[in-house]
Amino acid sequence: MSYKNLGEFIARLETEGELVRIDARVSPVLEITEITDRMSKAPGGGKALFFENVEGSAFPVVTNAFGSHRRIALALRSDPDALAGRLAEILEQTPPRSMREKMSFIPKAIAWAHFLPRTRKIKAPPCQEVILKGDEVDLMKIPILHCWPKDGGRFITLPVVFTKGLHDGKRNVGMYRMQVYDEKTTGMHWHIHKDGRHHYHEYQKAGKRMEVAVAIGTDPAVTYAATAPLPRGVDEMILAGFIRRKPVVMVKGVTVDIEVPAEAEFVLEGYVDPEETRVEGPFGDHTGYYSLEDLYPVFHVTAVTHRRNPIYSATIVGRPPMEDCYLALATERLFLPMIKTLMPEIKDYWLPWEGVFHNIVVAAIEKEYPQHAAKIISGLWGTGQMSFAKAIVVVDDQSLLSDGKRLLEHILNTVDFHSDITVAEGILDVLDHSAPQPLYGAKIAVDATARIAGEQPRRNRSVSRVPWSDGELLRHLQSIDSGFVALRRIFPECANPLILVAIDKENGKSSQYYMDKIDREALSQGICVLYDTRIDLADDSLTLWKAFNNIDYSRDIRIMEAEIIIDATKKGPADGHARPWPDDIEMSANIKERVNRLYGIV
Repeated sequence: MSYKNLGEFIARLETEGELVRIDARVSPVLEITEITDRMSKAPGGGKALFFENVEGSAFPVVTNAFGSHRRIALALRSDPDALAGRLAEILEQTPPRSMREKMSFIPKAIAWAHFLPRTRKIKAPPCQEVILKGDEVDLMKIPILHCWPKDGGRFITLPVVFTKGLHDGKRNVGMYRMQVYDEKTTGMHWHIHKDGRHHYHEYQKAGKRMEVAVAIGTDPAVTYAATAPLPRGVDEMILAGFIRRKPVVMVKGVTVDIEVPAEAEFVLEGYVDPEETRVEGPFGDHTGYYSLEDLYPVFHVTAVTHRRNPIYSATIVGRPPMEDCYLALATERLFLPMIKTLMPEIKDYWLPWEGVFHNIVVAAIEKEYPQHAAKIISGLWGTGQMSFAKAIVVVDDQSLLSDGKRLLEHILNTVDFHSDITVAEGILDVLDHSAPQPLYGAKIAVDATARIAGEQPRRNRSVSRVPWSDGELLRHLQSIDSGFVALRRIFPECANPLILVAIDKENGKSSQYYMDKIDREALSQGICVLYDTRIDLADDSLTLWKAFNNIDYSRDIRIMEAEIIIDATKKGPADGHARPWPDDIEMSANIKERVNRLYGIV
């Protein structure tokens, strides 16, 4: 059975021992974030949190509801791989040929028709048990969170945003954060590549106001569907119905001509004026950095409707792992069948969390012909939101995808950095901060498949080296410049070991300065990766996260005859990077201490 609403899902989580109720009085300003962040980073994603007593509001708050493998399976009522199998069955369905096949197809077609949303006239739908319009509208009564210290204000972080195309009337449902400006207005963070932005452009060209409805606290299938990267024009409520195995019941808004889920906890109705923008941000984003201020459309709220006793649903994003990692994992698994319909030679793929979903993709293929990997790389960069992938690695051993250590060892032992690396230019996610300009920059592809007939053999990777200890190598570098402050070697047995080196750039010296100073004796010991001094080189997840997010592949990798240097440090004008570099997200010390002292919850 599917969940009718968020309340049923929360009840299931509590029954399964997956939810912790917190009756201590907590503030929606930073405190809920700190508690949730600690829980999110507990082994296995911790538990969902239900805050019963929130300062300044009569409504409770739930966070981290999707934040574990078990909870995402409970949310979708299925393991994501099993759900992908159901989708593959539909995608692989061939037209029935015989009468017997036609007869057996009828029950399937009827079942699939049940996925379609149903709009009904209900006298008092749950989402409209309380209706507030005009002067009664006050967003400040809702426990909207101020998530991180440098955020521009309070943000609605789990909104299900409904819009309609001006010309075709098709529905789009997306999830776009919303900064609360005052009691009746918010920002609408439509990235340029999102379908909601496409609708906005239609109204903007026509000079017309655009109606918008926002549901907060929907059943988990609807919430997940709003995050899914479906092709333009495909109704996300059909995906929600597919997951639920029953239709989503929709009702008309009270001030807008838009349908919303009847069982939502809250609904905000209103409009966007196509000529009005306002500064939105900063915001502590899922990359682990603050996304910077920019101009975005303004949403004017004409009505707030909600259940009699609603629950406010929120998510906290930041440096992974956090709740959104598990939502992204569900997307990774669910959309594999769709990608395989375009490129059936792809057996599986993996998006490491440290790459924050859009920075690295590892694909395993059944290699059949010369340069097959190159074809897959081009195909992925031309497919939907895969076009934002900053790095693509192709292997032909599917087992490598389940063992990150073996995968990295394979790359270091296999890849010829002269023939197996392709650096191209293309579109980037708006949150990428390392490129010299926003939205566009360098991307990298790595062919780590086995050579076959018709392909040139790789060069001999063996390097004659007398191995130095880490201490010897660090002392050697420090004899060149005292700005080399720490060092750690990993994968020493590989053909290309990695040497992580912390450098002091706060003395005014650039990355280029240190790259020039590293001599061939040091480089003969392996691939040098540069980090800022404050980075703990012993933290594997941290060093991977910095490497995946801080590198512009046309500027920050230097490949010589047999030597490689990679710069994963923060960049500034001295490095030729004129754009502002965002700060890492970090909670303020006083909030950490307050949570320690008053709650002791996690």
